[in-house]
Amino acid sequence: MRRILSASLLPPLLALSACNANRPEPEVALPQAPVETVLRVSPHASEGGCAAEIDRYRGIVERDAKTGFVDQTVAAQIRSEIGEAQGACDAGDQLRARYLLHASQQRHGYPQG
Repeated sequence: MRRILSASLLPPLLALSACNANRPEPEVALPQAPVETVLRVSPHASEGGCAAEIDRYRGIVERDAKTGFVDQTVAAQIRSEIGEAQGACDAGDQLRARYLLHASQQRHGYPQG
């Protein structure tokens, strides 16, 4: 009886196993890799002080200019002001550099700190 049972189940099992043989593989949507923005940071940024503040502000302005959030003429004016603050910072005058930086941020509507 055991042979009869297994012989009678063989054709339906073979038919079921062939159901998925010609089915195409489902397409899997791969997630898109996130876009990363790399900001240029000077070697002095890790030291803190005026250099770190200037690099942070410069990075924000460059990103805003690149995305169109800030007009190019305004971005050029801010770059000039950042350059003046960078000169004071490089000369060791942190107080003046921070004053120039904060004045530029206030003039152009950027939060300070």
